[in-house]
Amino acid sequence: MSGSTFGELFRVTNFGESHGPAIGCVIDGCPPGLALAEADIQVQLDRRRPGTSRHVTQRNEPDAVEILSGVYEGLTTGTPIALLIRNTDPRSKDYGNLLDTFRPGHADYTYWRKYGHRDPRGGGRSSARLTAPMVAAGAVARKWLQRVHGTTFTGWMSALGDIEIPYVGAEHIAANPFFAPNAEIVPRLEAHMDALRKAGDSCGARIEVRAAGVPAGLGEPLFDKLDADIAYAMMGINAVKGVEIGSGFGCVAERGSEHGDALTPEGFASNHAGGVLGGISTGQDLVVRIAVKPTSSIRTPRPSIDRSGAATVVETHGRHDPCVGIRATPIAEAMLALVVMDHALRQRAQCGDVRLPVPPIAAARP
Repeated sequence: MSGSTFGELFRVTNFGESHGPAIGCVIDGCPPGLALAEADIQVQLDRRRPGTSRHVTQRNEPDAVEILSGVYEGLTTGTPIALLIRNTDPRSKDYGNLLDTFRPGHADYTYWRKYGHRDPRGGGRSSARLTAPMVAAGAVARKWLQRVHGTTFTGWMSALGDIEIPYVGAEHIAANPFFAPNAEIVPRLEAHMDALRKAGDSCGARIEVRAAGVPAGLGEPLFDKLDADIAYAMMGINAVKGVEIGSGFGCVAERGSEHGDALTPEGFASNHAGGVLGGISTGQDLVVRIAVKPTSSIRTPRPSIDRSGAATVVETHGRHDPCVGIRATPIAEAMLALVVMDHALRQRAQCGDVRLPVPPIAAARP
């Protein structure tokens, strides 16, 4: 009812507020016997963590994860796994002016209309800080999927504002704070962010994420399609306003003779479908792109209203990302991993005994 639980068999319940004592999640349905330590989770949280460069919020949170349950002698037990991340650097006084006013483009107004009472500190429950527990849960899913199916997840930024980022190679992604697959364009991205910060403004971003080594057959028609659940998961990420799978909106200009991915004995000839046909995985890479809107919390004064309905002007102080998309790559990877994990368990439950004499075809030919 409250919209804080994600998944069917691999269920993740998210809790906490941006400036509360802690945030975290409870994972229910993780198979037993998976070797799991805090270090397995921390490596992904460190990729999302704030304060890692001058281009993101300077809130200094270590995001150190604690495993409270569900693991004994280094192995998951099959019981709920509780993960806790303590908030250590809130600065709630920066949000004192938002108790009675609403940031344009932010969830302040809608949370107030829905609940009649809200936590304005750092956005409270609507804060992007609540993506950290999902990254932690995604790390657990990634480890199981890697071990059982060899599935891997890779994401990158493909556009920052109006700057397109040509893909050069995956080796560049971890070498810059933008998760850009292109080293040469990084100085231009840095200059763009410096100018935005100086102007007190923000911009959006486009993120692409892929899953390789996905088993064929995941997904349940009609309304639990794999791509439908991927879109649902991605739209659950703060500030995401659009999702594409495969060719996405580009398919409008394609002809059927081009868009339909031909099957050959050597494999699919292309991957316009993004690894999903009829809501079921083909065994090809899942290809997903998300559009992240500009950050709503900016210094630029903007018209709004207060709780009485009177006109006012809002100017947001505090520490914010001029582009929330800069840290969105590990979040998108995690949400894709959670969807694949959930469907992998669902497939195992219903169709684990299905055997075909012909092996699946997978990779698109170059």
